[in-house]
Amino acid sequence: MSAEAHAGPGDKLGHTRQSFRGWRGQRPFWGGLLSILGGIPIMYFPYANLTMGTLTIRLATTAGAGSLIIGILLVVLGLTMWFQPHSRVFAGVAAILLALVSLVVSNFGGFVIGFLLALIGGALSVSWAPGGPLPETAVLDGDDDTGPTDTDVVPPPLGATYRIAGANHDESGTSPDDGTNGRHRAG
Repeated sequence: MSAEAHAGPGDKLGHTRQSFRGWRGQRPFWGGLLSILGGIPIMYFPYANLTMGTLTIRLATTAGAGSLIIGILLVVLGLTMWFQPHSRVFAGVAAILLALVSLVVSNFGGFVIGFLLALIGGALSVSWAPGGPLPETAVLDGDDDTGPTDTDVVPPPLGATYRIAGANHDESGTSPDDGTNGRHRAG
């Protein structure tokens, strides 16, 4: 190996990873993923056969079609959360409602696994909000654009008899920085 060999992922893999990271940050990715994963056991278990030796157990119910519809809808709602993030609240509420209906319709919501995944995915989708732009740092009186440093001096609170590094900005009059040591004065 030469000294010029690069360690770590190549440029293409690193760029792809960064692109995916940016895409994932602009939508309720984890809510969509959990909703999709919640739909899979809900639609799978009613059609599954469990074999123990020569004994075959079939979990089919009369509501097998309902389970299939609920599972497919949860997968579609998860994809909607990914590819249309502006409708995340609708998709999240619908996923929560479908998860609740799956408890009754499809073997306790895919043996509670699909129910919990879809419920948490819907809740994550409803609670997700797009981030705002980062604030720009202001340049102060000829300083360079580095911002505040650890050596900046914090002035003592009004009326303080002593100064502690990293003074706390409690305006209630009960902090140790203002010299009252937690006691209030009458008057």
